[in-house]
Amino acid sequence: MTTDKIATVELGAGGPRVGVQGLGCMGMSEFYGDTDELSARDTLDAALEAGVTLLDTADAYGRGANEEFLAPFVRAHRNEITLATKFALVRTDDPLHRGVSNDPAYLRGAVEASLRRLDTDVIDLYYMHRRDPAVPLAESIGALAELVEQGKVKQIGLSEVTGAELREAHAVHPIAALQSEWSLFSRDVEKSAVGAAAELGITFVPYSPLGRGFLTGAFTDAGRELAEGDFRRRQPRFSGDNARTNAALLEPVHTIAAAHGATAAQVALAWVQQRARVHGLNVVPIPGTRRRARLLENAAATRLALTEDDLAALEPIAGRVAGDRYPDMSSTAAARE
Repeated sequence: MTTDKIATVELGAGGPRVGVQGLGCMGMSEFYGDTDELSARDTLDAALEAGVTLLDTADAYGRGANEEFLAPFVRAHRNEITLATKFALVRTDDPLHRGVSNDPAYLRGAVEASLRRLDTDVIDLYYMHRRDPAVPLAESIGALAELVEQGKVKQIGLSEVTGAELREAHAVHPIAALQSEWSLFSRDVEKSAVGAAAELGITFVPYSPLGRGFLTGAFTDAGRELAEGDFRRRQPRFSGDNARTNAALLEPVHTIAAAHGATAAQVALAWVQQRARVHGLNVVPIPGTRRRARLLENAAATRLALTEDDLAALEPIAGRVAGDRYPDMSSTAAARE
């Protein structure tokens, strides 16, 4: 398997060039069962070797533990990586609790805490992780703009916003990136957000481009196959009849993968890249992994070219998926469209 560096793309108008695929680091600290720091650190090294330079974390991942885990790597390679983190999701001792705060005062405290945990003096890309409609968007973006002026943040990003919200925010301060779920299984962002991002020159950063692993073809009855502590056991698409229905939808993915000598995951990742080009959009998917071999496999997908027939065979999948992507969709853009 090649370890040549992947191509690069500009992150936001006038922003840094980053690898056309990034790395989601959430699972290195929690959510996907047992963690292995040695393997995760080796995966970070592999990312840099492959040209995967956008590293994505959040203060909510491990309640700060993921940022702390990344800090030594960030220190050692500060000028080689682009570091993204987020604020707005509020965690408590209840593992199922997810609050949301876009309040400017909360934001100011959150960024200071992230800077300390990451042991850096500036965050390259700082996202508002979720939108709280109770707080005027202009107030939150104004507070983020102040962080840019103060030199604590270089670029601003949003996550799970509608096209209208993206335009409203961009009118207050330039938005560099929009991070929302986008995959063969999840295409609701194409309703308005993708078009707005393309129009405004905003880079799209798809999270869960592998459907939280489902698009790798690894699951047929995920409720039994996932470890007890894996949060996917609570996700509707991984549950019972939904999981079996969704596994059957992957038949064309496997067929196309075999024809190209690729894996199902590589087909799914290549689809995101090519779908973005249809919309005239810069895109940097951030599949998460804790394993070097999987990182290199994912990176190699950036060189896979699907045919028009392949794309046509994959087109119907999203419309047939069983189950929502979250048990509670209220904090997603789909709920506000």
